[in-house]
Amino acid sequence: MKMSVLASGSTGNSTYIESETGSLLIDVGLSCKRIEASLNKLNTSLSNISAILITHEHTDHIKGLKVIAKRYAIPIFANAETWQQLDKKGIDIHPEQKFHFNPSEEKEIIGIDIHSYNVSHDAADPQFYTFAKDNSKLSVITDTGYVSDYMKGIIKDSDCFIFESNHDVDMLRMGRYPWPTKQRILSDVGHVSNEDAAHAMRDVITERTKRIYLSHLSLDNNIKELAKMSVEQVLNRYDIDTEDQIMLCDTDKEAPTQIYTI
Repeated sequence: MKMSVLASGSTGNSTYIESETGSLLIDVGLSCKRIEASLNKLNTSLSNISAILITHEHTDHIKGLKVIAKRYAIPIFANAETWQQLDKKGIDIHPEQKFHFNPSEEKEIIGIDIHSYNVSHDAADPQFYTFAKDNSKLSVITDTGYVSDYMKGIIKDSDCFIFESNHDVDMLRMGRYPWPTKQRILSDVGHVSNEDAAHAMRDVITERTKRIYLSHLSLDNNIKELAKMSVEQVLNRYDIDTEDQIMLCDTDKEAPTQIYTI
């Protein structure tokens, strides 16, 4: 498998995954134009995408879906409740492009075994995915207020993680957001903080883990350097080496990460 985080953050999210037989996207939270520009930087395009997996109906995960689905005959996968929400938002998808991928299901797409699982977020039925091929495993976990033992059991022992590190708690508490918004982010159906993410990472990292992409950073309540430092401090406290053993990687709201082979 190969992967790149095309964009990640509170303004838009999309991840690219490739195998020998095709490629797919997890979410399209950017405009069609921006998705295509990011893929072009990886020497590919939307015309080469074999499938799109939707995690939930929030705008920063589906912004480009309507236009992309209209322009490209790409199969789109989402669970039943998410499809209902997309219909309510007026995102009309041709029936031949609509496929169901419900929580706790497994499907093989582009030669990759994909497992779906629920997270705790204030959407209708949010779910994320693990990807396994040739004894390699990638797990994607963002948009969750906490990481339960159930989630940890599914994502544990991955070679690579795309892991939410949304906010610094002090920055959020002292920031400009109204208090109800702060409460929502800090709740069990909000987003995981830097420190909470690191403690969850500690429970799922194994000897095979090589990279962790810190993702879905808040535009207002986090910065890359702070997220990395906070995660490093916690992991180092548990004797997890973030210099030679595991690489903590940045993601960006504008630029795709370099292609990484898992």
